[in-house]
Amino acid sequence: MSPSPLHGYARRVGLFSGVMLVIGGIIGSGIFLNPAIVAQRVHTPELTLLVWLMGGGVALIGAFIYGELGQRSPKAGGSYVYLRDAFGPLPAFLNAWGLMLMIATGAIAAVAVTFANYTLALTGLGPGFRFPLAVGAILLLSGVNYLGVRPGALTQNVFTVLKLLALAVLVGAGLLLESVRPAAVEAVAAPQAPDSIVLALGAALVPVLFSYGGWQQTNFVAEEMVDPERNLPRALLLGVIGVVTVYLLANITYLRTLGAVGLAASSAPAADALGQLLGPAGRTFITAGIALSTFGFLNLVILVSPRVYQAMAADGLFFPWMARLHPRFRTPSNAIVFQAVWAILLTGTGTYGELLDYVVFADWLVFGATAATLFVYRARERQGLVPRAAYRVPGYPVTPLLFIAAALYVLLGSTASNPLNALKGTLLLGAGVPVFLYWRRRTRRPEAPPALGTP
Repeated sequence: MSPSPLHGYARRVGLFSGVMLVIGGIIGSGIFLNPAIVAQRVHTPELTLLVWLMGGGVALIGAFIYGELGQRSPKAGGSYVYLRDAFGPLPAFLNAWGLMLMIATGAIAAVAVTFANYTLALTGLGPGFRFPLAVGAILLLSGVNYLGVRPGALTQNVFTVLKLLALAVLVGAGLLLESVRPAAVEAVAAPQAPDSIVLALGAALVPVLFSYGGWQQTNFVAEEMVDPERNLPRALLLGVIGVVTVYLLANITYLRTLGAVGLAASSAPAADALGQLLGPAGRTFITAGIALSTFGFLNLVILVSPRVYQAMAADGLFFPWMARLHPRFRTPSNAIVFQAVWAILLTGTGTYGELLDYVVFADWLVFGATAATLFVYRARERQGLVPRAAYRVPGYPVTPLLFIAAALYVLLGSTASNPLNALKGTLLLGAGVPVFLYWRRRTRRPEAPPALGTP
């Protein structure tokens, strides 16, 4: 079922493109909107910056973990490969199943609609254009990525640079221009620290961690990176450090321009801040910046996710045609087409919002499970079953345990806030078990599964 070696993946993603994939996978629309939620929960400027710094620390540990895992097994599929090799095919399949059924495809539908909404706001088109714009974006970017990883990566580079420029204008204006700070509001309702700082920081950490998620997607294309054993860990670290820096500077801008009270009351912090600094032109500019950012994020998800479906099918756990790579473009072309069709169906039915709510915890469930695979790799390394990795997570085993604890915290927080949605998400993931059993019975592979760490 596996693709012919003659038609395998092509190594065409360099270090710069890898860094852009990491940054593009993290920065979507969250940094333009979510800081208001954080300010509502911690109240003061100091605690607001602290929680974003804490989230950045967790993301940096995640980059270290995925860097070592990517060096140990630089194969297409990322977490799917690590879970399969460490814990067996069922957890790996459920990861890919959830990604294909609702996580990635639901995100594609939701982000495409978000892009369409901001485009409508910019152009003044009526709501009747929302669906065609969303579908057009999905089809266009699916077509680009069908033609090769190089066009997809180039598109990602362009839109990641554009979103960084938009954030640079926001930060530059906030730090260099004299802002009209709402002093009167701050004087009447000066921000006070919450009664329980620990609980407030914990509550604020959930949206912050969601805003930092996304670095792991670069591991999906590890097999297409040039010298992945060196460049993948570097791309992860450089990309996450870059995002942490941008996020902190953006929040300093929001606090300097709007104040803690104004930030907490804002429904669109970036637009309010730049509008205050540059007037209506600032609001228009940041609306365009968010549209570009969502378009770039959409491209990233469309680019990387089909590599996971292809890896699953290559293991005989899905339709064989999903495992085939295009003989000329060296892309998982069938998986890209399947993903586009399913995402468009979700867009048309409007069910993507419910799916995303059901599996709001799914990303961090996979993050925690994937981090746990590192302990299996290290144990087998000590037994001499796999080679020693040159790149190693600093602070092991404390840092991976801290990361797993953060993932568990997000899971518990998401479940407590909406247990019904968590149950529905669990059931949707659980629905993959009979599908897995069906394909396992149907596929009779004479060879043993690949050993942990086998290239």
